Amino acid sequence: QVQLVESGGGLVQPGGSLRLSCAASGRFFSIHGMGWYRQAPGKQRELVASTISGGTTNYADSVKGRFTISRDNAKNTVYLQMNSLKPEDTAVYYCKSRARLDALGSLGDYWGQGTQVTVSS
Repeated sequence: QVQLVESGGGLVQPGGSLRLSCAASGRFFSIHGMGWYRQAPGKQRELVASTISGGTTNYADSVKGRFTISRDNAKNTVYLQMNSLKPEDTAVYYCKSRARLDALGSLGDYWGQGTQVTVSS
């Protein structure tokens, strides 16, 4: 299984910055991709940013130019640098990993517990 532990959430004023981290641990063969999703109250969970092996990244239109996803493969950790935060960025942010538990196994999705990000003055 893959365990994901997120950190870095909190309360920040509009225009401020936060950096989220998500570290993967456990018994797995390889990680294909990692990403961040968020869910605001009363809304569906949505993709914020993702990265796959090889470095390809993908961002939601609402965060392009403000958020940057990066990955440290040696540490099995993904980061989300969030700048110019807006009140509408307030949500619980979840880390997701797509991994293979053994060489012949299929890819599976694993989720972290989430970290709250609140943007408010």
